[in-house]
Amino acid sequence: MSTVTLRIPDDKHARLKALAKSRRISINKLMDELATIALTEFDAKTRFMALAAGGNPQQGLALLDKLDRLERAA
Repeated sequence: MSTVTLRIPDDKHARLKALAKSRRISINKLMDELATIALTEFDAKTRFMALAAGGNPQQGLALLDKLDRLERAA
């Protein structure tokens, strides 16, 4: 396991500490959870971009048109 030193403003630290306390977890656990969320978002974007690069633009636009029609009908 690695150790990371993070320099943040005191007011932000206080807010993170309050958030961790409200969730009944340590600041360390909170930062781990926030890092997991950031990495999950990055992985999803990377996967989407890879799939989009190999996709068919006409099929994608047709799908978006279909979604628009369904949304208007609802």
